[in-house]
Amino acid sequence: MTIFFVETYVIKPDKLGEFTSFFKKLMEWVKKHPDLFKEVKSFKLFTHMHGGKYGTYVEMWELETLADCEKWTNRIMQSEYMTTFHPQAMGLVVPGTLSVEIWNSVPLA
Repeated sequence: MTIFFVETYVIKPDKLGEFTSFFKKLMEWVKKHPDLFKEVKSFKLFTHMHGGKYGTYVEMWELETLADCEKWTNRIMQSEYMTTFHPQAMGLVVPGTLSVEIWNSVPLA
């Protein structure tokens, strides 16, 4: 059963340019630390094209199982991400807009 760790947030309008460069640095860091992301099958970043709230982004991290998600999030919480990247990210996000959800896929056949 595939699951998705989904984060949704709104970037402050005056921080949109800063967010782009921040996220590029974050993705470079992710690539340099494959051991921290071994359970992650894929990652996608989305933003609204039409409708919705301006500056909204959605991150989708695909994992195989809920147990894999738990291992991954526990590892990330103990990493440099929490001391370096998370505080920077929170400075770009409109307060009160961050949501974290776990979705599972629905087999149709």
